[in-house]
Amino acid sequence: MAKAIALGAALFVFWLVLSGHYTPFLLAMGLVSTGLAVYVAARMGLIDAETVPTQLKFSLLLYWLWLGWEIVKANRDVARIILARHMSLGQQFVLVPTSQTTEMGRVIFANSITLTPGTVTVETAENALLVHALTGAFVPSLPDMDRRASIVESR
Repeated sequence: MAKAIALGAALFVFWLVLSGHYTPFLLAMGLVSTGLAVYVAARMGLIDAETVPTQLKFSLLLYWLWLGWEIVKANRDVARIILARHMSLGQQFVLVPTSQTTEMGRVIFANSITLTPGTVTVETAENALLVHALTGAFVPSLPDMDRRASIVESR
């Protein structure tokens, strides 16, 4: 029930942001439409911890900001490698240990690695990820990313 309420609230806030209209009739229609969407999702059995990740902390927003900056820096580094007269590639596979305690935490960490240019998560295991790095320069930032992804998940 709590996940359904959280989903309904998130959908209604999203609807408000997108519509930009705050007349009583339109607010009522927004409530009805989000309520109907939550009802249909509940009847289909779609409301679970993966669909509505209420177990994640609000520090996820700060993590997204940090990750966005890391993506910008990695884009710059990859562009330097590509535009250099002589590409200095030192491709390598690295086994990165994970400290996340939940599957959602490991997914956040693995996807963060893949979103960052120059690194790709190739394989996942219970306590480690196999990561392909374009050069060795991308590897030192992975433990910090692991620590920050662990803070986001609830223990």
